[in-house]
Amino acid sequence: MLNFPIEPWQYEFMRYAIVIGILVGILCPVVGSYLIVQRMALYGDVIAHAVLPGLSLSFFLGIDIAIGAFISGIMGAGTISWIRSQSRVKVDAAMALTFSSFFSVGIILISVLRNNIDLDSFLFGDILGTTTTDIYRTAIVTALILTAVWLSYKELLFYTFDRTGAEAMGLPVRIIHLGFMSAITLTIIASMQAVGVILVISLLVGPALTAYLLVKELHQMMIVGAFASLSGVYISFYLKHVPSGPAIVIVSSGLFILALLFSPSQGILTQRFRLPS
Repeated sequence: MLNFPIEPWQYEFMRYAIVIGILVGILCPVVGSYLIVQRMALYGDVIAHAVLPGLSLSFFLGIDIAIGAFISGIMGAGTISWIRSQSRVKVDAAMALTFSSFFSVGIILISVLRNNIDLDSFLFGDILGTTTTDIYRTAIVTALILTAVWLSYKELLFYTFDRTGAEAMGLPVRIIHLGFMSAITLTIIASMQAVGVILVISLLVGPALTAYLLVKELHQMMIVGAFASLSGVYISFYLKHVPSGPAIVIVSSGLFILALLFSPSQGILTQRFRLPS
């Protein structure tokens, strides 16, 4: 029993998986909390699938896939904004069209260019195949985004809750929006190795929603996400046939269900025990 938390650290691939899992678990709730407050949770899912064309082209050209994925993700976000600004189409319809179009283009490019891309790894992640390059990239992205959030926390808060008011006060809302879209795209790229693009939205939204029901501080949201990632990696290590990415997401979803039922302030089952205000 004493070896339970220590045994995975004896293997290099598990050490890498744990480190990148913690980094992603810290990063995703921070970005996800802003998505939830802005009611744009599915935005992350759209961008996650929009990176596929850029990833395919980068693989074909022999350049870092993160470069192409980032450009493609930003193009996907820009497409949604352009459709909204040029027509009466609502944001959900614009996201649905962009989601399907970019993902289809990516699949076509993979077939036409005959890229030897491991689609299973891309879609569902392969955290146990993490390399030192993946860790360095994720650590840099995490540090950049957390620093940007810390330096512009008040401006982001104002923009998140009252974009019109922020624009009236002279804040550069277009630059903030572009920076936010860049942060989402970078977060998705950093998380692809851990959970893949199919499950990344769960890691973005799940810990943030759980923390929303339990805590109020940003650093406490990070703890929830890191715990979910770490637990998922341990589960996949001891239950050999359970993939790591889905295990992380299941833990995250399980924590949300527990918070939804038993949260001291907002839990469904604890409502009857709370005194009326």
